Amino acid sequence: MELQVLLFTIFAIGAVTTALLTITRRNPVSSAMNLVAHFFMLSGLYLTMEAQFVAAVQVLVYAGAIMVLVVFVIMLLNLGKEQQLAERGNAVRQTLAFATAGMFAVMMIMAVVGGPSGKTALHENAAMIGTTENIGQVLFTEYLFPFEAVSLLLLAALIGSVILAKRHIKEEA
Repeated sequence: MELQVLLFTIFAIGAVTTALLTITRRNPVSSAMNLVAHFFMLSGLYLTMEAQFVAAVQVLVYAGAIMVLVVFVIMLLNLGKEQQLAERGNAVRQTLAFATAGMFAVMMIMAVVGGPSGKTALHENAAMIGTTENIGQVLFTEYLFPFEAVSLLLLAALIGSVILAKRHIKEEA
């Protein structure tokens, strides 16, 4: 077996395992740490597909910045009301869990039984396409307008959140 396929398989199994551990842990901090491990597994998957820039961004942005924010929010939450939250909506939660498990089982059966699609080979320029230089070139030439539109949208969301936070502070004072 080729090393790239072996590493992809290891990272894929690790990603599925850490995702399952993320959603099955009762302790939110343990769940968040499993999510960090999941982000690292995804980064490894990106590296096996020769998307170096995406792998680096995955580690820096998601495993770094986003998870700090998630853990901060977990610590700010009042987790003393956990029992009340667990008692509400059990029937709906169980129904959704069974529906999701059923869809997952159907997808797994289709993946195992179905034949190869022939789309497993990487593009011949995959090593060049995943570099920072190439991504920057495409981002700031072909996709400049969507990039600027997203940056303005994020700026508007940031300003809105600051205004909402300041209004909440004034109401408490």
